[in-house]
Amino acid sequence: VEMMLAREVEGIIYATMWHRVVTPPKNILETNVVLLDCYVEDRSLPSVVPDELRGGYEATARLIQNGHRRIGFMNHCDPDPAQVLRAEGYRRALSDHAIAFDEGLLVERISEPSGGYEAMRLLLRLPELPTAVFCYNDRMAMGAYDALKEQGLKIPQDMAVIGYDNQELLAANLHPSLTTMELPHYGMGRWAAQYLL
Repeated sequence: VEMMLAREVEGIIYATMWHRVVTPPKNILETNVVLLDCYVEDRSLPSVVPDELRGGYEATARLIQNGHRRIGFMNHCDPDPAQVLRAEGYRRALSDHAIAFDEGLLVERISEPSGGYEAMRLLLRLPELPTAVFCYNDRMAMGAYDALKEQGLKIPQDMAVIGYDNQELLAANLHPSLTTMELPHYGMGRWAAQYLL
């Protein structure tokens, strides 16, 4: 930030790798700033973040529209905006389609393939299996694929899986290809640049 200010930039886009609350350097306020994929706690700075609630809702609704009524949700175990809001979207979609929320279908683990594998193994131990699962991200979905294949279950015939993030190297290279929700990185970047302009 100091280097940018020394070059007299007229604005800074302060971006993070994932949606979260941040405390940017104080000197960033010496110029125009917009936060990208993050925000300050008091919302005093302009920011653009993904609509995580809507994403969670749409992922769940897609499964419901395909006939699923018993939908598992593998969520991240550490609280962050995405973890909270995607879960809220999941619950709202169930409620809007007159499907009761079942606490046993929500499993929280780390948002890595190992977490998805563990979460799917837990869901597969339920007396009544889900017919579909919504994963917090594509990495968890990858682990879910492994657990399902290990049990001789086929995707999507035995269980449908939807991910989140659209990590192209993962989504396109899983077999079958993963259905996933795309985070609008391009759109958020464009909005941030236009806001500064």
